[in-house]
Amino acid sequence: MGKLFDKHLKVLLNKERDKTIVMSDGNGLGARVSPKGRIQWQLRYYHGGVEKRVDLGRYPEVSLVKAREQSRICREWLAEGHDPKVQKALLRDERLKPVTVKDALEYWLLEYATDNRANVAKHRSQFNRHIYPYIGDLPLSQTETHHWIECFDRVRKGIPGEQKPAPVAAGYVMQNAKQALRFCRVRHYAVSRALDDLTVTDVGKKQAKKDRVLSDSELLDVWKYVHDDCNLPYYRTMIMLLILTGARTQEIRLSARGEWDLDSWLWTVPKSHSKSSVKIVRPIPQGIKAWLKNQCESLADGDYLLGELKSPEAVSQFGRLLWRRLGHKAPWTLHDLRRTVATRLNEDGVMPHIVEQLLGHSLGGVMSIYNHSQYLDEKRAALDAWFKKLDN
Repeated sequence: MGKLFDKHLKVLLNKERDKTIVMSDGNGLGARVSPKGRIQWQLRYYHGGVEKRVDLGRYPEVSLVKAREQSRICREWLAEGHDPKVQKALLRDERLKPVTVKDALEYWLLEYATDNRANVAKHRSQFNRHIYPYIGDLPLSQTETHHWIECFDRVRKGIPGEQKPAPVAAGYVMQNAKQALRFCRVRHYAVSRALDDLTVTDVGKKQAKKDRVLSDSELLDVWKYVHDDCNLPYYRTMIMLLILTGARTQEIRLSARGEWDLDSWLWTVPKSHSKSSVKIVRPIPQGIKAWLKNQCESLADGDYLLGELKSPEAVSQFGRLLWRRLGHKAPWTLHDLRRTVATRLNEDGVMPHIVEQLLGHSLGGVMSIYNHSQYLDEKRAALDAWFKKLDN
């Protein structure tokens, strides 16, 4: 309980005296009264073993009730290990130049997503298109849930003549924005809980679980596409490697010459290109060694294996339309090729943990902790047999 009352302070306010006095309110909070009768709120505390003091404002502009509330906030900062004087300065700077919605989302993209998300370019593109033009310049602390919902609704419902309805994309954008705001909050960069109560179904819908596996005849059509010189070399090579290795499109799209060891005949995908942030080592099938050697002859270590770097959006768009180009009745995507490879290898008797390693998945359970074998011989045998089956 406090020891001061307003009547004590009013008696002293603007009354001259011989010396400065300090009146305690408890828990380190005190009212410092100058010889001219000015009353300054101060909080005394210890941080790092050193006694410190922070000003909380003048009375009566800052009332006794407000001074106690500020004192309580400062003690919370202390309990979290922060210096109240530093925290107040940071808040003052934030008020002078508030963190905007765009600042917060870009902070997450740079400090987290760049190193931990495979589709960081896609995330930024979606923010640029759906968030920044509408609320990007608003102070984050002043945005409310309805501001964000309006953005998500434009994605979910679409814009006539400009954008098709995309309820799954709306949920995807919301999830990323929600994670970004939480990241900013726990890092004490900016605070907003506007998205805390939202779920995917509040703004859109969840992506349906995909189970598309290409039939033998469809896979044969794709394999023929790979060998047709009339088609673009970039996509012929990408699709060939997708079918032969079960790799992700990103791993192939970003692949540089230096990842391909033509002495040990291994392809090593670095952690930075892997969705699971683990190094992936795949043996190179015997059937493409001659082609690969010829492909690599004119490339330096830093050159892209496919000859250029296309954007993920361009590759994704191409993959979404390939089924039509091949005359297939049911749609499929490039990711479905990866599922097809996994399914076919399992059907051919390849052990599940070998398939998982070829796909670049982390092994589960105890195996993820104690088993760090690359199973190179088993993977090489599986890929060689798979190539022969495709080629026949």
